[in-house]
Amino acid sequence: MNCTFLGHRDCDFSISVELEMTIENLIKNKGVNHFFLGNHGNFDRIALHSVTTLQGKYPHITYEIVLAYIPDKQINHPALYPEGIEKIPKKFAICFRNKWMVNHSDYIVSHIRCDFGAAYHFVTLAKKLGKEVINIL
Repeated sequence: MNCTFLGHRDCDFSISVELEMTIENLIKNKGVNHFFLGNHGNFDRIALHSVTTLQGKYPHITYEIVLAYIPDKQINHPALYPEGIEKIPKKFAICFRNKWMVNHSDYIVSHIRCDFGAAYHFVTLAKKLGKEVINIL
C-alpha cells in the first residue's frame, strides 16, 4: 500500500507529532509500506522527517521523493520522476507530479486549512477517486 502527502507550503512544525502518529497508524494498521513525498515546502519537509524517523522503527518501509523538476542540488534521498513529466511545461510540473502521486497512492495524508489552492484541489481529486484522505490540522 502506498501513501502520498499533500499540504500547504507554510505548514508549522507543531503538526509533526500528530503527523508521525498518523503515519505510524497507517504502517501498523493499514499495511502502508511505501510513501511518496514532494519537496516544495514545510509540509513536505515535516512529512519527510516523520517518514525517515519511523523508518528506524519500521525498517521495511520505503519512500521516494517525487520530483517535478531537476533539482538545483543533489538530493540525498531516493527520488523519481513521474513518467511523462519531461513533456510537461515547467509551470504545470508540480500539478502533474501531484496528480501522479494521487493516482499511485491508496492513502493521502494532508494538511489543508482552506478550501482553495493546489493542495485542496488534489485532496478533492483524491476523494473523487475513492482514496482515503486523512487531514491533519
